[in-house]
Amino acid sequence: MTTTEAPVGRLVVCPTPIGNLEDVTLRVLSALREADVVACEDTRHTRVLLDRHGIAARLTSLHEHNERARASELVQRIREGAVVALVSDAGTPLVSDPGFALVRECLAAGLALEVLPGPSAVLTALVASGLPAERWRFVGFLPRKSAERARLLERAQETLVAFESPRRLAATLAQLAEREPQRPLAVCRELTKIHEEVRRGSAAELAEHYRESPARGEVVLVVGAAARGESVGAEALSAAKELVDAGVRLRTAAAIVAKLTGVGANELYRELTGGADGTTR
Repeated sequence: MTTTEAPVGRLVVCPTPIGNLEDVTLRVLSALREADVVACEDTRHTRVLLDRHGIAARLTSLHEHNERARASELVQRIREGAVVALVSDAGTPLVSDPGFALVRECLAAGLALEVLPGPSAVLTALVASGLPAERWRFVGFLPRKSAERARLLERAQETLVAFESPRRLAATLAQLAEREPQRPLAVCRELTKIHEEVRRGSAAELAEHYRESPARGEVVLVVGAAARGESVGAEALSAAKELVDAGVRLRTAAAIVAKLTGVGANELYRELTGGADGTTR
């Protein structure tokens, strides 16, 4: 007597080119060919990639406006044995793109998840920037409000990678140049496309350039770590001093603020004591 095993479905996350359609991997092409359905951010955009590589696939939309409802439908299909390939318009799904709800629902349901490596504007820009890559942070799109943007940039103690609108780029660079003109930056524009541009320099230099020549296309901004200067961040130091004024011991105040801000506790302590090694109270 023979038995028939139930089909095993799974979700396959497939990174797609960020510009040049030749940058898709062989594994991704194979997954797209074999999938029962391809969930994509924009079916018209994905169809261009599939046509370029001679792939006929059934497409369904999954974007920020329908993701929750569509995720439930796709999870049910996977339960029934379907293989679903997830793509976004460019790069790796979930990285400032739709797909998180679908992945979470699949994991919650105990369904198989396979993530394929591939193109990423974040990593491409980081390497192309020439800035330190040992310790870095990706923050998605920069905040639109100037104050929020300033706080994020001033507290960055590592290389920071962010998406930025070409319409706001000049203002962001001007803000950086005003506060820290020599801070190293790289503006990576239209990566892997015909008009690719990677411009490296100080905040002051790039602010001047893009003030005179506004950017076009998709932009990834890579920002070097904020300079420590002669003292630690003013906000962190101010907060620590308030705690000390309220009766908190110097070491304790420094430790509390350091944990909340990421500023070094020893640096805060030195600032609070004026650099002396005297006793704490």
